[in-house]
Amino acid sequence: ILVRMPDARGELERKLQDLGSTRGPEDLDVLSLNQGLADLLSDQGDFAAAQRLQERVLEVKVRLLGEEHPSTLKSMSDLAETMWAQGDLVGARRLQERVLEVTARVLGEEHQDTLTAMNNLALTLWAQGDLAGARRLQERVLNVNTRVLGEKHPTTLRSMNNLAEILKAQGDHAGAGRLHQQVVEVSTRVLGEEHPDTLRSMNNLALTQSAQGDHAGARRLQERVLEVSTRVLGEEHPDTLAPMNNLAATLRVQGDNAGARRLQERVLEVSRHVLGEEHPTTLRSMNNLAEILGAQGDHGGARRLHEQVLEVSRRVLGDKHPDTLTSMNNLAVLLFEAGDREDAIRLLRKCLLGRREVLGENHTNTAATAELLMRLEAQPQASQPAG
Repeated sequence: ILVRMPDARGELERKLQDLGSTRGPEDLDVLSLNQGLADLLSDQGDFAAAQRLQERVLEVKVRLLGEEHPSTLKSMSDLAETMWAQGDLVGARRLQERVLEVTARVLGEEHQDTLTAMNNLALTLWAQGDLAGARRLQERVLNVNTRVLGEKHPTTLRSMNNLAEILKAQGDHAGAGRLHQQVVEVSTRVLGEEHPDTLRSMNNLALTQSAQGDHAGARRLQERVLEVSTRVLGEEHPDTLAPMNNLAATLRVQGDNAGARRLQERVLEVSRHVLGEEHPTTLRSMNNLAEILGAQGDHGGARRLHEQVLEVSRRVLGDKHPDTLTSMNNLAVLLFEAGDREDAIRLLRKCLLGRREVLGENHTNTAATAELLMRLEAQPQASQPAG
């Protein structure tokens, strides 16, 4: 795993310095090394440094190769992904729309590069709360993949999975469940149960079952996914940490806070060790553990973790990143539950401004924060939360 190799960045930078000094900064091999270094920085969570490199690479490629060259379009897509990771959904969308327009015109709408660009744009629309737009694009991707590649092709199955996730976000849990079940059945038959794509499909089906209220069924599936992932991939693999995190959430819903806490503490321990303290995945693990501590009544421990997550998120991701705004919202909820109404309202007001700016007025997260703020502001000054 690249992030566990502290010398990897230094080695790439030395190669860049040596090659760049002889060939110059606009040599294609030098640009390729720059892109490799940007990929490594992204893996390590240093998205700002990755973006600076990718912008430099893209500027040179546009000038040397032209905007329609496949290598230029790949760099444009990579830059959009890095912007997305930093919460700049507007900037990412602009780039993705340009990639899709050029790719569709040059390669045709049914080319796999065009469908990939369409899929990436659909994910951004989804993140911005435009679920209808995301669904239209994803349905188009799935229809073409099914016709051109066949229903059993891994790319088709991934398209089906993405559409299922959008349906779930729209509240169509039954439709999402049917699609996820189909993906799991085909993946198991074609790829085998131990294939990473199959395990991810099983994990997504479990989350849909949980959303439908079938927590027992979700738990059985998550336990199976975790057992296979641990055996095949190892406990420290990201695809093992994800089902471990999801199983912890299911245990919490079932009231087993002690079991959920043990699992979440393990997720956090491994994330810190493998990815580092400031990686977004580590911060999300820390947030989840704080939620469990709050459910156990340990408001002091939960507050310390939430404040740590918010401090690091602000420093690493920025005040307007969606993850930072989520941390702000979660800390505000905890403060209110602990009786600190004024600080909770102050944080929620700031969170609402940020979500309106970044996600838009109609996004579900913006609406949820607005509703919570309205309820808290309507509470009498001396009121304490129930329970």
